Amino acid sequence: MKNNRVSGITRILLAVCGLGLLIVLFVPMWRIELAAPQYPEGLMMFIYANKLGGNVDIINGLNHYIGMKTLHANDFAEFKILPGLIIFYALLFIATAVIAKKKWLNLSAILFVLFGIVAMVDFWRWEYDYGHNLNPDAAIIVPGMAYQPPLIGFKQLLNFGAYSMPDVGGWIFVAVGVILLGLVVYEWKWHPKSAVQLAPSMMVLLTLLSVSLSSCSTQPQALRIGKDNCAFCKMPISDNRFGAEIITKKSKIYTFDDPHCILSFLKANTVAKMDIAGIYYANFAEPHQLINASKAYFFKSPDLKSPMNGNVASFDTEENLNKVLPQFNGVKISREEMQ
Repeated sequence: MKNNRVSGITRILLAVCGLGLLIVLFVPMWRIELAAPQYPEGLMMFIYANKLGGNVDIINGLNHYIGMKTLHANDFAEFKILPGLIIFYALLFIATAVIAKKKWLNLSAILFVLFGIVAMVDFWRWEYDYGHNLNPDAAIIVPGMAYQPPLIGFKQLLNFGAYSMPDVGGWIFVAVGVILLGLVVYEWKWHPKSAVQLAPSMMVLLTLLSVSLSSCSTQPQALRIGKDNCAFCKMPISDNRFGAEIITKKSKIYTFDDPHCILSFLKANTVAKMDIAGIYYANFAEPHQLINASKAYFFKSPDLKSPMNGNVASFDTEENLNKVLPQFNGVKISREEMQ
């Protein structure tokens, strides 16, 4: 029977998780930031367990022009259910700490993981409907355009950059999930005989963790000609041979139509170097995919005629660069100059 009980530290941490979830009732769980040239200070929307906060009225006014639904707390059934679910899990973790049985720990972990999966799927479903179910009589209609906000990370929506991330309450949820995973591993390590019982919950927890870790991507995204705007000169990207991107560690993407623009942006220190996850340049050679600046080969020539007269081309291999040397009068430049 002794092997079926959890340790003292597990009981304490379970109680902490329960009390921590109660804090979520009073702080924002999620935040969506919108940035555009006409709103340099940005617009914020905070999602609580039972309401919306921030610049909701301004966002509703802007979204009206493109046919998106207005946001009102009374329209969300989740706001009526979520507070009760949070209280349920808080009491469940405290009860598990009191009962001190491993079966209760495993059950609590599995139920919380399932709750997290369902919550994220429901959030994505709402974002999809919000961004795709548009009023056909809207003042501004862009054929084929959808305005679904990102689930996590950054996405460009017309001239607005949308950034979506957990807020205090969301990070508490993440912390509780990580603590639960740690407790399951801890009890497994100290009581190997329970490994068979723990295997199903471990698989679910590890799967969720891997999905969560991969959801904030810092990989480059293909440049959309005529749709993406340059973060420096604000012009639409018009030539996929010269575009560029900066991706931050928080997955925010800045797009550029010319090497001159990205270098000017970097020089202005608009984004601190320590916050940059990667700098990418379009491959001048086919198929114009983005290349990490640390691996690219650069060539400058006034004959290239890039959109903003930066006149720098990047290549994935030195061999491809050498192929264009007979066509243009120019010089090779170092990678250091382009970062």
